[in-house]
Amino acid sequence: MLCGCCRMSLHLQHHSNHSAFSLGLAFISTKTHLLHFKLNDFSSSNLDFRGPLVAGCIQPKSPFINTSLLNHSLSEQEDDGEPPSERLSVVPGGIVALGKFEALHIGHRELAIQAARVGIPFLLSFVGMAEVLGWEPRAPIVANCDRKRILSSWAPYCGDVTPTEFELDFSKVRSLTPRQFVEKLSKELGVCGVVAGKNYRFGYRASGDASDLVKLCEEYNMEAYIINSVMDKKQDSRAIGFDNPKEQGQVSSTRVRHALGRGEIKYVSELLGRQHRLMLMCNAGERFTRESNRISASKCCLLNLPPKDGLYENCLVVISDENSAPCRVTIDTTHIHLELDDIETCNYIVSQGFWFLGIDFFG
Repeated sequence: MLCGCCRMSLHLQHHSNHSAFSLGLAFISTKTHLLHFKLNDFSSSNLDFRGPLVAGCIQPKSPFINTSLLNHSLSEQEDDGEPPSERLSVVPGGIVALGKFEALHIGHRELAIQAARVGIPFLLSFVGMAEVLGWEPRAPIVANCDRKRILSSWAPYCGDVTPTEFELDFSKVRSLTPRQFVEKLSKELGVCGVVAGKNYRFGYRASGDASDLVKLCEEYNMEAYIINSVMDKKQDSRAIGFDNPKEQGQVSSTRVRHALGRGEIKYVSELLGRQHRLMLMCNAGERFTRESNRISASKCCLLNLPPKDGLYENCLVVISDENSAPCRVTIDTTHIHLELDDIETCNYIVSQGFWFLGIDFFG
């Protein structure tokens, strides 16, 4: 028999398995050149299309946390009743940067930075890949409700413009050949060009590579801009246990998952370009509990991937962008425990009945 929160968590995992942010496109509006490679300027390499789960967030009922933390959790769908994919037509002369936006790491940020150098960046993610491809559920690296906050933090790198995410149903593009996919970008979405990494693959069964992308874009009178991957300078494939011969040392969501699984918080921060934020959400059936200066929650309240079980001394519990407190975090097989020196903050969290907390991990 599962507790109410566990049942809710499983429901969220199942639902987010159907709406996984797995691949992304960043839209920018101008024809200015970024990096324009010829066909023989790079060699093709495979890209893992496996995407994450994305757990949704429910607006807490507590009136005390109507703060920017929750404001950031509102999706673009909540800002506008119009389906986000239909709003793409209002992006005039867009240039599309294609990538994989699971972890929103520094490699993904670089795509947004490059996009912002020539226009206003928009991110579009394919959803429903897990359902279509039959992948097993797994926790997302970034909670769906936290993505907008992270993208906002990229604004200083992007000319003070915050990239905006949109969604496109993967089932509607899965069977497209590379040519059909580029045709869709050109004729249906009205973009003028694309930006992609050297290892980008696209089309049915990932049959197209970056060289195909350049060639097809030329046929459809679209510009193609190819950028180098951001490399992981701290670790190599052997050092972190990768045995995939296609692994070339680039920053990747796989590396972030691996580092979290080993509890290497400093390394995680370097890959992400920020602290990893773990999001917790309780429901009426299971709330945060307190014993002295220690607050505990069941692991089934987690909305994204935690580091491995253990003690983490240097953390910050985030109630809002303006309200946080240092804490120590212990993760065991069933629960996550926050120990605060500030008893008043501990009292405040429990007495006000918060449903929603963030925990930043510092290396």
